[in-house]
Amino acid sequence: MADPFSFALIPPGSGVLCALSGGADSMYLLCRLLDGRERYSWTVQAAHLNHGLRLTAQRDEDFVRSWCARHSVPLTVGTADAATFAAREGLGVEEAGRTLRYAFLEETARQEGLALIATGHHAGDNAETVLMNLIRGCGLHGLTGIPERRGNIVRPMLNVTRREIEDYLKEHGVPHVEDETNTDPAYTRNRVRLQLLPLLEQLNPQAAAHIAAAARRLREDEQELSRQAALAADQALDVPEGVAVNVQALRELPRPIALRTCAQLLDRAGLGGEAIHLEQLLRLAQCDDPSAQIDVPGGSARRQYELLVFSTAPPPLPPAPKELVEGENRWGNWTIRCIRAECPGKAYVSPGEFYLKPERYLIRPRREGDAITLGRRPEKSVKRLMIEARVPAHRREEIPVLALGPQVAAVGGFGPDRAFLAEPGQPAVHIILLPN
Repeated sequence: MADPFSFALIPPGSGVLCALSGGADSMYLLCRLLDGRERYSWTVQAAHLNHGLRLTAQRDEDFVRSWCARHSVPLTVGTADAATFAAREGLGVEEAGRTLRYAFLEETARQEGLALIATGHHAGDNAETVLMNLIRGCGLHGLTGIPERRGNIVRPMLNVTRREIEDYLKEHGVPHVEDETNTDPAYTRNRVRLQLLPLLEQLNPQAAAHIAAAARRLREDEQELSRQAALAADQALDVPEGVAVNVQALRELPRPIALRTCAQLLDRAGLGGEAIHLEQLLRLAQCDDPSAQIDVPGGSARRQYELLVFSTAPPPLPPAPKELVEGENRWGNWTIRCIRAECPGKAYVSPGEFYLKPERYLIRPRREGDAITLGRRPEKSVKRLMIEARVPAHRREEIPVLALGPQVAAVGGFGPDRAFLAEPGQPAVHIILLPN
């Protein structure tokens, strides 16, 4: 029968650090790594972290020290206060212990010059992970289980069942210690391991192995869908606000690929998001509102007509209103020149240059209800003008409005209201509006 331990996961001549707790799984892992040391010229060392969480923690440390010394396995032992770390960081004790353990393993591997870190996750762990994700509610990614490799972390035991581990240790006379928390029903994983999985194995003794095998096949599907999504995400544009993608291109993608494309774009923009945010992003791309917006962890996503923009930057605040004075006025990203003059034969030169009646004008952002009459056209709301000009909603407050009381005299980039244009030969203010 083929050996279920994935020796091929570790290239010949590699340096490997074994995460060693002293339990059955990690002792099996270390023994198989030592087998590989003989067969593939691996350099094998071990690392044990004492979290200080259990009364038997010192017993476990003493056990691994003794075993490694007898078998000439270089061992690094570290200590950590997982309970204090959990309280300080607002984490559960399990999560805190895992975070500290991986940080310790990474630092030890770096110090020892070892390229890989091996952990003792096996087929049962993989099945438990899939079942827990399924119970909690997950997408395809959650059903792919534990990856064989992530960065420099390798898990060569994912095809090995718990029974095979126990049989190996018994056959080779390898001792181990038992973690008493593994039987504590307060932990969800323990209830899955001790109650749910045995029930499934009554229906089929190979249930754990079959779940793990299904997870491997689903991982292949997930990788292919993610690959196709990456091709779509690569078409996104880097914009000053973050990342933007054409909504029509997103609409044309099959839904599973579109969701993954959105996830990759969130990541590229430095944003977070769960399944609910991905659904909202698709609705944002498909809706008719060209200025719709949603919040996502770390920022926002908003429509800019044909673009969907992912941004970590908060929408800019509009500049404060200020009185228009003679000379050069700076307002946001605009320069507004105001020069006293006599109106020439034509008061209107262009949307950015004209002559107004001399009044005390205010420079301010657009307000609800603002309206303007441009040339011979009928009066129109400033909001409608900006929509027709496809000005993104978050940019509309940055366009200057020259106002006299509640009335709009001119709008940057659009021009003056005809009622405020000066009469030829009469005193005027020569206005030039320049976007910076």
